[in-house]
Amino acid sequence: MSDSPKSKPILSRRDILKGTVAAGTAFGISSSQSNSTASAKRSNTIIKENKKPGTTDWQLTYTKVDPATKFRSPVIEGYVSKASVRAGESIDIKVSTNPAGPFTIDFYRLGYYGGKGGRHLKTMGRFEGSVQEDPGVGDYRLRECQWSSCTSLTIPEDWVSGVYLGKLSLVDDRYQSYIIFIVRDDREADLLFQCSDNTWQAYNRWPANYALYDDGKSSWSLHSGTKVSYDRPYGKYCQILDNPLTQGSGEYLLWEFPLAFWMEKEGYDMTYCSNIDVHQDYACLERAKGMISIGHDEYWSLEQFKHVKHAVSEGLNVAFFSANTCCFVSPFEDSSSGTPDRIIGRGGRYGGLSEKEKETMRMGPFNIPDAPNEASLIGARTTTPYNGSDDWTVSDDTSWIFKGTGIKNGDKIPGLVGWEMHGDPDMTIPGINIVAQGTATNAGGEQAHWTATTYPGPKGNHVFNAATIFWAQGISAPPGHMPPISHFGRPHGPDERVQKITKNILDRFVK
Repeated sequence: MSDSPKSKPILSRRDILKGTVAAGTAFGISSSQSNSTASAKRSNTIIKENKKPGTTDWQLTYTKVDPATKFRSPVIEGYVSKASVRAGESIDIKVSTNPAGPFTIDFYRLGYYGGKGGRHLKTMGRFEGSVQEDPGVGDYRLRECQWSSCTSLTIPEDWVSGVYLGKLSLVDDRYQSYIIFIVRDDREADLLFQCSDNTWQAYNRWPANYALYDDGKSSWSLHSGTKVSYDRPYGKYCQILDNPLTQGSGEYLLWEFPLAFWMEKEGYDMTYCSNIDVHQDYACLERAKGMISIGHDEYWSLEQFKHVKHAVSEGLNVAFFSANTCCFVSPFEDSSSGTPDRIIGRGGRYGGLSEKEKETMRMGPFNIPDAPNEASLIGARTTTPYNGSDDWTVSDDTSWIFKGTGIKNGDKIPGLVGWEMHGDPDMTIPGINIVAQGTATNAGGEQAHWTATTYPGPKGNHVFNAATIFWAQGISAPPGHMPPISHFGRPHGPDERVQKITKNILDRFVK
Protein backbone atom coordinates (compact mmCIF):
# COMPACT_ATOMS: atom_id res chain seq x y z
CA MET A 1 0.00 0.00 0.00
CA SER A 2 1.41 3.36 -1.00
CA ASP A 3 1.49 6.36 1.31
CA SER A 4 1.88 8.78 -1.58
CA PRO A 5 -0.95 9.76 -3.94
CA LYS A 6 -1.08 8.16 -7.33
CA SER A 7 -1.64 10.17 -10.45
CA LYS A 8 -5.17 10.79 -11.58
CA PRO A 9 -6.29 7.91 -13.81
CA ILE A 10 -7.08 8.72 -17.40
CA LEU A 11 -10.50 7.32 -18.17
CA SER A 12 -12.46 7.29 -21.38
CA ARG A 13 -16.22 7.57 -21.11
CA ARG A 14 -16.48 4.03 -22.48
CA ASP A 15 -14.19 2.75 -19.73
CA ILE A 16 -16.19 4.55 -17.07
CA LEU A 17 -19.51 3.18 -18.24
CA LYS A 18 -18.37 -0.43 -18.29
CA GLY A 19 -19.48 -2.75 -15.51
CA THR A 20 -17.22 -3.89 -12.72
CA VAL A 21 -13.67 -3.97 -14.00
CA ALA A 22 -11.65 -7.10 -13.39
CA ALA A 23 -9.58 -6.88 -10.22
CA GLY A 24 -6.14 -5.40 -10.74
CA THR A 25 -6.85 -4.06 -14.23
CA ALA A 26 -9.14 -1.10 -13.63
CA PHE A 27 -7.60 2.23 -14.68
CA GLY A 28 -4.16 0.64 -14.99
CA ILE A 29 -3.74 0.46 -11.22
CA SER A 30 -2.13 -2.35 -9.30
CA SER A 31 -4.08 -4.40 -6.81
CA SER A 32 -4.32 -2.98 -3.30
CA GLN A 33 -2.03 -4.53 -0.80
CA SER A 34 -3.59 -6.00 2.30
CA ASN A 35 -4.93 -3.67 4.97
CA SER A 36 -4.35 -6.34 7.59
CA THR A 37 -1.49 -4.57 9.36
CA ALA A 38 -2.47 -4.23 12.98
CA SER A 39 -4.06 -0.90 13.84
CA ALA A 40 -2.31 -1.10 17.19
CA LYS A 41 0.95 -0.35 15.41
CA ARG A 42 -0.43 2.93 14.18
CA SER A 43 -0.24 6.06 16.27
CA ASN A 44 -3.89 7.03 16.66
CA THR A 45 -3.73 10.62 15.63
CA ILE A 46 -7.39 11.22 16.45
CA ILE A 47 -7.08 10.17 20.11
CA LYS A 48 -4.06 12.43 20.60
CA GLU A 49 -5.76 15.32 18.83
CA ASN A 50 -8.90 15.14 20.93
CA LYS A 51 -6.95 15.33 24.18
CA LYS A 52 -6.14 18.94 23.30
CA PRO A 53 -8.31 21.73 24.73
CA GLY A 54 -11.55 22.46 22.94
CA THR A 55 -13.89 25.42 22.70
CA THR A 56 -17.43 26.17 21.59
CA ASP A 57 -16.30 29.52 20.18
CA TRP A 58 -16.14 27.97 16.71
CA GLN A 59 -19.87 28.66 16.43
CA LEU A 60 -21.25 31.77 14.78
CA THR A 61 -23.07 34.05 17.17
CA TYR A 62 -24.33 36.83 14.90
CA THR A 63 -25.38 36.18 11.32
CA LYS A 64 -27.17 38.37 8.83
CA VAL A 65 -28.83 37.33 5.60
CA ASP A 66 -29.78 39.70 2.83
CA PRO A 67 -33.59 39.44 2.69
CA ALA A 68 -33.57 40.18 -1.05
CA THR A 69 -31.51 37.05 -1.79
CA LYS A 70 -32.60 34.93 1.21
CA PHE A 71 -29.29 33.06 1.26
CA ARG A 72 -26.18 35.25 1.13
CA SER A 73 -24.55 37.40 3.81
CA PRO A 74 -23.00 40.29 1.85
CA VAL A 75 -21.85 42.07 5.02
CA ILE A 76 -19.12 39.40 5.21
CA GLU A 77 -18.71 36.26 3.10
CA GLY A 78 -15.91 34.28 1.54
CA TYR A 79 -14.58 31.09 -0.01
CA VAL A 80 -11.28 29.23 -0.44
CA SER A 81 -9.37 28.17 -3.54
CA LYS A 82 -9.37 24.42 -2.80
CA ALA A 83 -11.96 22.05 -1.34
CA SER A 84 -9.22 20.02 0.34
CA VAL A 85 -5.56 20.67 1.07
CA ARG A 86 -2.62 18.75 2.53
CA ALA A 87 -0.29 19.94 5.27
CA GLY A 88 2.44 22.02 3.68
CA GLU A 89 0.17 23.16 0.85
CA SER A 90 -1.47 26.57 0.65
CA ILE A 91 -4.98 27.81 0.02
CA ASP A 92 -6.04 31.29 -0.98
CA ILE A 93 -8.77 32.95 1.06
CA LYS A 94 -11.14 35.33 -0.69
CA VAL A 95 -13.47 37.58 1.31
CA SER A 96 -15.89 40.37 0.49
CA THR A 97 -17.33 42.87 2.97
CA ASN A 98 -20.17 45.21 2.09
CA PRO A 99 -19.76 47.91 3.25
CA ALA A 100 -15.99 47.77 3.17
CA GLY A 101 -14.55 47.15 6.62
CA PRO A 102 -11.84 45.32 8.56
CA PHE A 103 -12.18 41.69 9.63
CA THR A 104 -10.30 38.81 11.24
CA ILE A 105 -10.27 35.05 10.62
CA ASP A 106 -10.20 32.42 13.39
CA PHE A 107 -9.45 28.85 12.31
CA TYR A 108 -10.92 25.84 14.07
CA ARG A 109 -10.71 22.10 13.55
CA LEU A 110 -14.00 20.32 14.22
CA GLY A 111 -13.93 17.16 16.35
CA TYR A 112 -14.97 15.97 19.80
CA TYR A 113 -12.58 17.84 22.14
CA GLY A 114 -14.31 16.91 25.39
CA GLY A 115 -17.72 17.64 23.93
CA LYS A 116 -16.87 21.20 22.83
CA GLY A 117 -16.85 20.28 19.13
CA GLY A 118 -13.87 22.32 18.00
CA ARG A 119 -10.31 23.45 18.71
CA HIS A 120 -8.96 26.91 17.99
CA LEU A 121 -5.72 26.82 16.01
CA LYS A 122 -4.94 30.24 14.59
CA THR A 123 -6.07 33.84 14.22
CA MET A 124 -5.22 35.87 11.12
CA GLY A 125 -5.80 39.57 10.45
CA ARG A 126 -6.73 42.29 10.74
CA PHE A 127 -7.53 42.51 7.02
CA GLU A 128 -9.02 45.50 5.25
CA GLY A 129 -12.13 44.14 3.61
CA SER A 130 -13.57 45.51 0.38
CA VAL A 131 -16.65 45.01 -1.75
CA GLN A 132 -15.80 42.33 -4.32
CA GLU A 133 -17.68 42.17 -7.57
CA ASP A 134 -20.60 39.79 -8.03
CA PRO A 135 -19.89 37.54 -11.02
CA GLY A 136 -22.00 37.78 -14.11
CA VAL A 137 -24.33 35.03 -15.22
CA GLY A 138 -22.47 32.77 -17.64
CA ASP A 139 -23.51 29.90 -19.84
CA TYR A 140 -25.57 27.28 -17.98
CA ARG A 141 -26.35 30.01 -15.39
CA LEU A 142 -22.86 29.63 -13.97
CA ARG A 143 -21.83 32.17 -11.29
CA GLU A 144 -18.05 31.97 -10.93
CA CYS A 145 -16.35 34.48 -8.64
CA GLN A 146 -12.93 35.83 -9.48
CA TRP A 147 -12.26 37.63 -6.22
CA SER A 148 -8.85 38.77 -5.08
CA SER A 149 -7.30 37.02 -2.08
CA CYS A 150 -7.04 38.72 1.29
CA THR A 151 -4.37 36.21 2.33
CA SER A 152 -3.09 32.70 1.78
CA LEU A 153 -2.77 30.02 4.42
CA THR A 154 -0.07 27.37 4.38
CA ILE A 155 -1.38 24.39 6.33
CA PRO A 156 0.97 23.64 9.25
CA GLU A 157 2.43 20.14 9.42
CA ASP A 158 0.72 19.47 12.76
CA TRP A 159 -2.81 20.23 11.52
CA VAL A 160 -4.53 16.87 11.65
CA SER A 161 -6.78 15.70 8.83
CA GLY A 162 -10.32 16.91 9.41
CA VAL A 163 -12.91 19.54 8.56
CA TYR A 164 -11.82 23.09 9.28
CA LEU A 165 -13.84 26.27 9.65
CA GLY A 166 -12.54 29.78 9.25
CA LYS A 167 -14.79 32.13 11.23
CA LEU A 168 -14.89 35.49 9.47
CA SER A 169 -15.62 38.31 11.96
CA LEU A 170 -16.06 41.99 11.25
CA VAL A 171 -14.02 44.26 13.53
CA ASP A 172 -16.35 47.26 13.58
CA ASP A 173 -19.60 45.31 13.54
CA ARG A 174 -20.72 42.05 15.11
CA TYR A 175 -21.56 39.95 12.06
CA GLN A 176 -19.81 36.71 11.15
CA SER A 177 -19.82 33.90 8.59
CA TYR A 178 -17.68 30.87 7.67
CA ILE A 179 -15.32 29.52 5.13
CA ILE A 180 -14.87 25.74 5.13
CA PHE A 181 -12.21 23.35 3.85
CA ILE A 182 -10.91 19.83 4.42
CA VAL A 183 -7.37 18.98 5.46
CA ARG A 184 -6.51 15.59 4.02
CA ASP A 185 -3.44 13.41 4.38
CA ASP A 186 -2.03 10.29 2.74
CA ARG A 187 -1.42 8.13 5.78
CA GLU A 188 -2.81 4.66 6.29
CA ALA A 189 -5.90 4.80 8.49
CA ASP A 190 -8.66 2.41 9.45
CA LEU A 191 -11.50 4.61 8.20
CA LEU A 192 -11.88 7.23 5.50
CA PHE A 193 -14.59 9.83 6.19
CA GLN A 194 -15.69 11.22 2.82
CA CYS A 195 -17.43 14.58 3.06
CA SER A 196 -20.35 15.13 0.67
CA ASP A 197 -19.14 18.48 -0.64
CA ASN A 198 -20.31 18.00 -4.23
CA THR A 199 -23.84 17.98 -2.85
CA TRP A 200 -23.17 21.01 -0.64
CA GLN A 201 -22.26 22.92 -3.78
CA ALA A 202 -25.12 21.56 -5.89
CA TYR A 203 -27.64 23.04 -3.43
CA ASN A 204 -25.72 26.27 -2.85
CA ARG A 205 -28.06 29.04 -4.04
CA TRP A 206 -25.46 31.83 -3.70
CA PRO A 207 -25.95 34.64 -4.52
CA ALA A 208 -29.69 34.32 -5.25
CA ASN A 209 -31.23 31.17 -6.69
CA TYR A 210 -28.18 29.89 -8.56
CA ALA A 211 -28.03 26.33 -7.32
CA LEU A 212 -27.68 23.45 -9.76
CA TYR A 213 -31.48 23.29 -9.56
CA ASP A 214 -32.14 26.88 -10.67
CA ASP A 215 -32.58 27.12 -14.43
CA GLY A 216 -34.28 30.53 -14.44
CA LYS A 217 -37.72 28.99 -14.77
CA SER A 218 -37.86 26.61 -11.82
CA SER A 219 -36.05 26.36 -8.47
CA TRP A 220 -36.09 22.56 -8.69
CA SER A 221 -35.25 21.71 -12.29
CA LEU A 222 -33.62 18.34 -12.97
CA HIS A 223 -31.73 18.37 -16.26
CA SER A 224 -28.28 19.01 -17.71
CA GLY A 225 -28.81 22.72 -18.39
CA THR A 226 -27.09 24.23 -15.34
CA LYS A 227 -23.63 24.29 -13.75
CA VAL A 228 -22.22 25.56 -10.46
CA SER A 229 -18.77 26.63 -9.33
CA TYR A 230 -16.77 26.00 -6.16
CA ASP A 231 -15.45 29.55 -6.64
CA ARG A 232 -18.14 31.26 -4.58
CA PRO A 233 -19.26 31.44 -0.96
CA TYR A 234 -21.72 28.96 0.49
CA GLY A 235 -25.06 30.63 1.07
CA LYS A 236 -27.30 29.60 3.94
CA TYR A 237 -28.80 26.13 3.53
CA CYS A 238 -31.94 26.25 1.42
CA GLN A 239 -34.08 23.22 2.25
CA ILE A 240 -35.78 21.62 5.24
CA LEU A 241 -34.52 23.70 8.16
CA ASP A 242 -33.27 27.21 8.84
CA ASN A 243 -29.86 26.90 10.49
CA PRO A 244 -27.68 30.03 10.85
CA LEU A 245 -24.52 27.91 11.21
CA THR A 246 -24.82 26.92 7.54
CA GLN A 247 -23.78 30.44 6.52
CA GLY A 248 -20.60 29.54 4.66
CA SER A 249 -20.29 25.92 5.85
CA GLY A 250 -22.30 23.98 3.24
CA GLU A 251 -24.23 21.01 4.66
CA TYR A 252 -21.44 19.59 6.85
CA LEU A 253 -22.82 20.70 10.22
CA LEU A 254 -26.31 19.46 9.33
CA TRP A 255 -25.85 15.84 8.28
CA GLU A 256 -22.19 14.90 8.71
CA PHE A 257 -20.71 16.44 11.84
CA PRO A 258 -22.81 14.40 14.35
CA LEU A 259 -21.16 11.20 13.08
CA ALA A 260 -17.65 12.67 12.96
CA PHE A 261 -18.10 14.12 16.47
CA TRP A 262 -19.04 10.68 17.84
CA MET A 263 -16.37 8.78 15.90
CA GLU A 264 -13.68 11.08 17.25
CA LYS A 265 -15.11 10.65 20.74
CA GLU A 266 -14.86 6.88 20.29
CA GLY A 267 -11.25 7.18 19.15
CA TYR A 268 -11.56 5.60 15.70
CA ASP A 269 -8.46 5.84 13.55
CA MET A 270 -9.94 8.04 10.84
CA THR A 271 -8.93 10.46 8.15
CA TYR A 272 -10.99 12.86 6.04
CA CYS A 273 -11.37 13.60 2.34
CA SER A 274 -13.69 15.36 -0.08
CA ASN A 275 -15.74 13.92 -2.93
CA ILE A 276 -13.17 15.54 -5.21
CA ASP A 277 -10.31 13.58 -3.63
CA VAL A 278 -12.05 10.27 -4.38
CA HIS A 279 -12.81 11.50 -7.90
CA GLN A 280 -9.19 12.47 -8.56
CA ASP A 281 -7.18 9.89 -6.65
CA TYR A 282 -7.86 6.15 -6.40
CA ALA A 283 -4.98 5.82 -3.94
CA CYS A 284 -7.06 7.85 -1.48
CA LEU A 285 -9.17 4.70 -1.05
CA GLU A 286 -6.33 2.17 -0.97
CA ARG A 287 -4.97 3.42 2.35
CA ALA A 288 -8.12 2.63 4.39
CA LYS A 289 -9.99 -0.47 5.52
CA GLY A 290 -13.35 1.25 5.32
CA MET A 291 -14.93 4.28 3.68
CA ILE A 292 -17.89 6.26 4.97
CA SER A 293 -20.47 8.06 2.85
CA ILE A 294 -22.48 10.29 5.14
CA GLY A 295 -25.67 12.34 5.08
CA HIS A 296 -26.73 13.83 1.78
CA ASP A 297 -24.24 12.44 -0.77
CA GLU A 298 -26.22 12.90 -3.97
CA TYR A 299 -23.66 13.98 -6.59
CA TRP A 300 -20.86 11.64 -7.71
CA SER A 301 -18.70 11.80 -10.79
CA LEU A 302 -18.40 8.66 -12.90
CA GLU A 303 -14.73 8.42 -11.91
CA GLN A 304 -15.70 8.53 -8.24
CA PHE A 305 -18.26 5.76 -8.74
CA LYS A 306 -15.80 3.50 -10.56
CA HIS A 307 -13.06 4.12 -8.00
CA VAL A 308 -15.28 3.09 -5.10
CA LYS A 309 -16.80 0.15 -7.03
CA HIS A 310 -13.36 -1.20 -7.85
CA ALA A 311 -12.11 -0.63 -4.30
CA VAL A 312 -14.98 -2.79 -2.99
CA SER A 313 -13.90 -5.53 -5.39
CA GLU A 314 -10.41 -5.23 -3.87
CA GLY A 315 -11.66 -5.56 -0.28
CA LEU A 316 -12.69 -2.06 0.83
CA ASN A 317 -15.56 -1.94 3.31
CA VAL A 318 -18.10 0.84 2.73
CA ALA A 319 -20.78 2.23 5.02
CA PHE A 320 -23.43 4.33 3.34
CA PHE A 321 -24.70 6.21 6.41
CA SER A 322 -26.48 8.32 3.83
CA ALA A 323 -29.29 8.44 1.30
CA ASN A 324 -30.05 9.95 -2.08
CA THR A 325 -26.47 8.79 -2.55
CA CYS A 326 -24.86 8.63 -5.96
CA CYS A 327 -28.14 9.69 -7.54
CA PHE A 328 -26.89 12.12 -10.19
CA VAL A 329 -23.76 12.01 -12.32
CA SER A 330 -21.74 15.17 -11.64
CA PRO A 331 -19.07 15.66 -14.29
CA PHE A 332 -16.27 18.07 -13.36
CA GLU A 333 -14.81 20.89 -15.41
CA ASP A 334 -11.88 23.22 -14.93
CA SER A 335 -12.51 26.79 -13.81
CA SER A 336 -12.25 29.64 -16.29
CA SER A 337 -8.70 30.21 -14.98
CA GLY A 338 -7.79 26.57 -15.62
CA THR A 339 -7.94 25.19 -12.06
CA PRO A 340 -8.99 21.53 -12.30
CA ASP A 341 -12.33 20.28 -11.02
CA ARG A 342 -13.90 23.55 -9.82
CA ILE A 343 -17.17 23.33 -11.78
CA ILE A 344 -19.79 20.59 -11.62
CA GLY A 345 -22.94 19.91 -13.59
CA ARG A 346 -25.69 17.30 -13.70
CA GLY A 347 -24.81 14.83 -16.42
CA GLY A 348 -27.43 12.15 -15.87
CA ARG A 349 -29.25 9.82 -13.51
CA TYR A 350 -27.34 6.79 -12.23
CA GLY A 351 -29.18 3.69 -13.39
CA GLY A 352 -31.31 5.70 -15.78
CA LEU A 353 -34.78 7.03 -15.10
CA SER A 354 -37.31 4.79 -13.41
CA GLU A 355 -40.85 4.73 -14.72
CA LYS A 356 -42.03 6.78 -11.72
CA GLU A 357 -39.32 9.36 -12.35
CA LYS A 358 -40.37 9.65 -15.98
CA GLU A 359 -44.00 10.06 -14.97
CA THR A 360 -43.74 12.38 -11.97
CA MET A 361 -40.33 14.07 -11.76
CA ARG A 362 -40.03 15.64 -15.23
CA MET A 363 -36.31 14.84 -15.35
CA GLY A 364 -34.03 15.41 -18.30
CA PRO A 365 -32.85 15.80 -20.91
CA PHE A 366 -29.43 14.51 -19.82
CA ASN A 367 -26.03 14.53 -21.51
CA ILE A 368 -25.15 11.10 -20.03
CA PRO A 369 -28.23 8.87 -20.29
CA ASP A 370 -26.56 5.49 -19.60
CA ALA A 371 -24.72 5.71 -16.26
CA PRO A 372 -24.45 2.51 -14.16
CA ASN A 373 -27.06 1.72 -11.53
CA GLU A 374 -25.99 2.99 -8.11
CA ALA A 375 -27.75 0.03 -6.44
CA SER A 376 -25.01 -2.24 -7.81
CA LEU A 377 -22.65 -0.46 -5.39
CA ILE A 378 -24.87 0.75 -2.55
CA GLY A 379 -27.28 -2.19 -2.45
CA ALA A 380 -30.32 0.01 -3.15
CA ARG A 381 -31.05 3.30 -4.87
CA THR A 382 -32.95 6.54 -4.41
CA THR A 383 -36.69 5.91 -4.36
CA THR A 384 -39.54 7.89 -5.89
CA PRO A 385 -41.10 9.99 -4.47
CA TYR A 386 -37.78 11.25 -3.16
CA ASN A 387 -39.08 12.85 0.02
CA GLY A 388 -40.74 11.41 3.09
CA SER A 389 -40.34 10.20 6.66
CA ASP A 390 -40.75 6.95 8.58
CA ASP A 391 -39.51 4.95 11.56
CA TRP A 392 -36.44 2.78 10.84
CA THR A 393 -38.05 -0.67 11.28
CA VAL A 394 -35.97 -3.83 11.74
CA SER A 395 -36.77 -6.76 9.45
CA ASP A 396 -33.87 -9.20 10.06
CA ASP A 397 -32.77 -9.24 13.69
CA THR A 398 -30.35 -12.11 12.96
CA SER A 399 -28.00 -9.80 11.06
CA TRP A 400 -24.54 -9.23 12.52
CA ILE A 401 -25.17 -5.49 12.61
CA PHE A 402 -27.67 -5.98 15.47
CA LYS A 403 -25.39 -7.97 17.77
CA GLY A 404 -25.71 -6.76 21.35
CA THR A 405 -28.53 -4.32 20.61
CA GLY A 406 -31.43 -6.41 21.91
CA ILE A 407 -33.31 -5.44 18.76
CA LYS A 408 -36.10 -7.69 17.50
CA ASN A 409 -37.96 -7.78 14.21
CA GLY A 410 -40.57 -5.05 14.09
CA ASP A 411 -38.70 -2.79 16.52
CA LYS A 412 -38.73 0.83 15.38
CA ILE A 413 -36.30 3.73 15.76
CA PRO A 414 -38.67 6.70 15.57
CA GLY A 415 -38.32 9.20 12.75
CA LEU A 416 -34.88 8.04 11.65
CA VAL A 417 -35.87 7.66 7.99
CA GLY A 418 -35.91 10.90 6.03
CA TRP A 419 -35.98 13.16 4.27
CA GLU A 420 -34.79 11.06 1.35
CA MET A 421 -34.19 7.33 1.32
CA HIS A 422 -32.99 4.28 -0.61
CA GLY A 423 -35.17 1.43 -1.89
CA ASP A 424 -35.47 -0.90 -4.88
CA PRO A 425 -32.64 -3.18 -3.67
CA ASP A 426 -30.42 -4.99 -6.15
CA MET A 427 -31.28 -8.58 -5.26
CA THR A 428 -28.79 -9.91 -7.85
CA ILE A 429 -25.89 -9.02 -5.53
CA PRO A 430 -24.66 -12.28 -3.93
CA GLY A 431 -25.54 -12.39 -0.24
CA ILE A 432 -27.52 -9.16 -0.14
CA ASN A 433 -29.77 -8.93 2.90
CA ILE A 434 -32.56 -6.48 3.76
CA VAL A 435 -32.03 -5.63 7.44
CA ALA A 436 -34.67 -2.92 7.83
CA GLN A 437 -37.52 -1.68 5.68
CA GLY A 438 -40.73 0.26 5.66
CA THR A 439 -42.85 2.81 3.84
CA ALA A 440 -42.07 6.52 3.98
CA THR A 441 -44.81 9.10 3.50
CA ASN A 442 -44.30 12.63 2.24
CA ALA A 443 -46.26 15.83 2.86
CA GLY A 444 -48.58 15.10 -0.06
CA GLY A 445 -49.43 11.64 1.23
CA GLU A 446 -47.34 9.87 -1.43
CA GLN A 447 -45.49 6.77 -0.28
CA ALA A 448 -42.24 5.02 -1.14
CA HIS A 449 -40.84 1.73 0.10
CA TRP A 450 -37.32 2.00 1.56
CA THR A 451 -34.81 -0.77 2.31
CA ALA A 452 -31.64 -0.80 4.42
CA THR A 453 -29.24 -3.50 3.24
CA THR A 454 -25.96 -5.30 3.79
CA TYR A 455 -23.96 -7.46 1.42
CA PRO A 456 -20.58 -9.19 1.62
CA GLY A 457 -17.73 -8.20 -0.64
CA PRO A 458 -15.47 -10.73 -2.35
CA LYS A 459 -12.62 -10.50 0.14
CA GLY A 460 -14.35 -10.70 3.52
CA ASN A 461 -15.41 -7.05 3.32
CA HIS A 462 -18.92 -5.65 3.75
CA VAL A 463 -21.15 -2.89 2.38
CA PHE A 464 -23.89 -1.37 4.55
CA ASN A 465 -26.68 0.92 3.35
CA ALA A 466 -28.59 2.76 6.08
CA ALA A 467 -31.14 4.07 3.52
CA THR A 468 -31.60 7.46 5.24
CA ILE A 469 -29.99 10.90 5.26
CA PHE A 470 -30.87 11.16 8.95
CA TRP A 471 -28.66 8.30 10.24
CA ALA A 472 -26.24 10.67 11.99
CA GLN A 473 -29.15 12.24 13.87
CA GLY A 474 -29.31 9.00 15.87
CA ILE A 475 -25.60 9.15 16.71
CA SER A 476 -24.96 12.42 18.57
CA ALA A 477 -26.01 16.04 19.06
CA PRO A 478 -22.88 18.23 19.04
CA PRO A 479 -22.88 21.87 20.16
CA GLY A 480 -24.81 23.99 17.69
CA HIS A 481 -26.68 21.03 16.23
CA MET A 482 -30.31 21.55 15.19
CA PRO A 483 -32.39 18.40 14.59
CA PRO A 484 -34.42 18.44 11.39
CA ILE A 485 -38.16 18.30 10.92
CA SER A 486 -39.34 17.06 7.54
CA HIS A 487 -42.59 15.86 6.00
CA PHE A 488 -44.39 15.74 9.35
CA GLY A 489 -41.69 13.52 10.84
CA ARG A 490 -38.61 14.09 12.96
CA PRO A 491 -35.81 11.92 14.39
CA HIS A 492 -35.59 11.76 18.19
CA GLY A 493 -31.87 12.44 18.50
CA PRO A 494 -29.10 10.18 19.81
CA ASP A 495 -30.21 6.59 20.28
CA GLU A 496 -28.14 3.84 21.90
CA ARG A 497 -29.35 1.34 19.32
CA VAL A 498 -28.14 3.46 16.40
CA GLN A 499 -24.82 3.98 18.15
CA LYS A 500 -24.40 0.23 18.77
CA ILE A 501 -25.33 -0.68 15.18
CA THR A 502 -22.81 1.87 13.94
CA LYS A 503 -20.15 0.53 16.29
CA ASN A 504 -20.81 -3.04 15.14
CA ILE A 505 -20.35 -1.96 11.53
CA LEU A 506 -17.19 0.10 12.04
CA ASP A 507 -15.62 -2.49 14.34
CA ARG A 508 -16.26 -5.19 11.74
CA PHE A 509 -14.58 -2.97 9.15
CA VAL A 510 -11.40 -2.42 11.18
CA LYS A 511 -10.97 -5.80 12.84
